[in-house]
Amino acid sequence: MNLPLLSLLIALPLAGAMLLVTLPGTIIGPILTRWLALVFATGELLLAVLLLWSFDSSSHQMQFLESHTWISALNIHYTLGVDGFSILFIFLTALVGWVCVVASWRAIQHRVRQFMASLLVMQALMLGVFCALDLFLFYIFWEAMLIPMYLIIGVWGGDNRLYATLKFFLYTLAGSIFFLIGVIVLYLAGGNSFDIQYLAQQNYSLELQRWIFVAFFFGFAVKVPMFPFHTWLPDAHVEAPTAGSIILAGVLLKMGAYGFIRFSLPILPDASQFFAPVIATLSVIAIIYGGFLALAQDDLKKLVAYSSISHMGFVTLGLFTFNSQGIKGAILQMFNHGIVTSALFLMVGLIYERTHSRSIADYGGLMKVLPVYTVFFAIFVLASMALPGTNSFIGELFVLAGAFSSMPVFGGLAIIGAALSAIYLLSMYKRVALGPLNNPKLKTFNDINLREFSAIAALLIFVFWIGLHPLPFLALMDASVNELLRQIAPQTHAALTQSVLAAPSLTDFRGG
Repeated sequence: MNLPLLSLLIALPLAGAMLLVTLPGTIIGPILTRWLALVFATGELLLAVLLLWSFDSSSHQMQFLESHTWISALNIHYTLGVDGFSILFIFLTALVGWVCVVASWRAIQHRVRQFMASLLVMQALMLGVFCALDLFLFYIFWEAMLIPMYLIIGVWGGDNRLYATLKFFLYTLAGSIFFLIGVIVLYLAGGNSFDIQYLAQQNYSLELQRWIFVAFFFGFAVKVPMFPFHTWLPDAHVEAPTAGSIILAGVLLKMGAYGFIRFSLPILPDASQFFAPVIATLSVIAIIYGGFLALAQDDLKKLVAYSSISHMGFVTLGLFTFNSQGIKGAILQMFNHGIVTSALFLMVGLIYERTHSRSIADYGGLMKVLPVYTVFFAIFVLASMALPGTNSFIGELFVLAGAFSSMPVFGGLAIIGAALSAIYLLSMYKRVALGPLNNPKLKTFNDINLREFSAIAALLIFVFWIGLHPLPFLALMDASVNELLRQIAPQTHAALTQSVLAAPSLTDFRGG
């Protein structure tokens, strides 16, 4: 295919944002703004589907490559490419972007043009992160994507939005400074090159790897966010509008884990193995600690936010198991988390639009007045707690299998977090949807409409598709995972392959 698909993916939402902000307000009102944003988001989703359809899952090589000299004096290139690690997240970004536009149809009533333009710009920049194969270009996208997120929270957020925005800014700025230091050191150590593929082929001393790993760790850990760098997340989620929470949980939190996959593991393999026990310890703490914090919440958004910290702990645990099951499970769980947590924030946003309350105490008996809403809410709650037959079950199962294979103590501790998720999610659902109708005002609200159903259905499809037939999704990353394992530990790759062959086959999970 000769079309520059990746550049088109990045340019299309930018063009949409430019159109929205440049057309005079007398020509483009709020209604036309929403429809134009939807057209561009739909076009973006169709392009992502075309990319996914054209992707060759049998190869670990970068595909749809584009490379042009940008700043020749510093050996910087505009280089884009996609492999089995990034293809799923490109599609996820396009899907979540479309859901955000639909979810904001009624929720955003002021500065609609600016809001929709911010969403489209953020989508373009996040796609750039997943496509960039030049470290300098990656860093530009990595930093620039935070600007529209600041605006979304700071302009359209809740009463404490300025505090949440400032906290978000300070945490991410601190992490980015460390990441930039690591980028500069790696550039110099790698022969003055920003080429990510070239840098992964070089040999670095263990001491240098450790220093760069630590610098990268702070940048990535804030984005995940890992314990103890997580405290900005609940405030950002609570104050962000619904679309802001969806895109923050659905895509932005994946950036940190993606950084570990793209840089730490292949470029710094010795340091990655050296620090693996530390990462595993922090991951297990996040899994359990996040679960207990979620259990203590009365605010629906805070509960989902702390559950994100717990669930992302499974991702970082799986990445540092250094076996096929764990890494595949982590990548799949990143995608699953983007689907399920986006759906939960969508459901919270839909009920908030009606009641203007996020307090669990203000609900009760919701099933009696909004039966369709509560059925969908129940499905996403069950998916979040990894019920067999749903997408999260497959991801967590692979992560736990990988953890028990290489670090059984951490795998056993992670199960505590899985049990906690069932407790706080079922408890929340019982208080919100079941029992007596505590608030008579709830009787006046309508059930979900067709527009809301379309956003729910777009996410619901993947809950059951991955839960019942995960093989197509796992196959996308198979070749890239095998190549990554070869890079991490060439001498043990054969042994790891044998352990995978001896383990239960993927076909054993066809039925969920």
